Amino acid sequence: MINFNKIDIQIIKICNVDYNEIINLIMNALTELKQIIISYANINTINLALKDIKFAEVLNKYDIIHPDGIGVFLASKFLYNKNGFKKRITGSDFYIDLIKESLINNWSFFFFGDTDETLSRIPKVQPHLKIAGSCNGFNYYLEDLLNQINKSNPDILIVGLGSPKQEEWIIKNKDKLNTKVIIAVGEGIKVFAGIKKRGFKFVQSIGLEWIVRLLHEPRRLWKRYFIGIPMFIFRIIKYKFFNSRTGR
Repeated sequence: MINFNKIDIQIIKICNVDYNEIINLIMNALTELKQIIISYANINTINLALKDIKFAEVLNKYDIIHPDGIGVFLASKFLYNKNGFKKRITGSDFYIDLIKESLINNWSFFFFGDTDETLSRIPKVQPHLKIAGSCNGFNYYLEDLLNQINKSNPDILIVGLGSPKQEEWIIKNKDKLNTKVIIAVGEGIKVFAGIKKRGFKFVQSIGLEWIVRLLHEPRRLWKRYFIGIPMFIFRIIKYKFFNSRTGR
């Protein structure tokens, strides 16, 4: 069922997919009643995985890890030239496509993560989206949450707890859930709620959304970008020239 080409970016195997292929995978899972788990890999995800080998092992258990953002896309081109990712994709754009497809197919959602305030906005922003239930990511009892999800029987479970917590939660609990599609989205829940800061279309098109996010949350994000990006670049250059699998 899942045979996408995977590209090694450091120690993470990331699927070379586009939006339509992910949507088709979701549709097939719901039709065939087979569970799939999906997450993303951006610069921060890879940096975290390089610090924590157990997190890297968790990520590589996912059916789909899709590239997220221009940094990972450019890294793939630097490492593998024309054999890098065929298209730059972002989680935020994928979630918008997922919403559109869900409205067509009447797919239902359960949202787990973020705050009650954010979750309460989703039905207001997406009044036609079928929402089976929701739970914030801070105050919950695990068994009650699992029962709530199973009782509501959503087609798609959206988990937004941030990395690595969300990926680890999904791996630990997926076999206890009857949901067929489970997607880790990080702050992507804010896309569903219509409150994620993305900047103008031009800023999005040139891959500089991170600057907009940094301007809105400098205290929380400055290390991720001012330290994380240079560190990622250094690691990719080192990987290119000192790793026998990719050295040219």
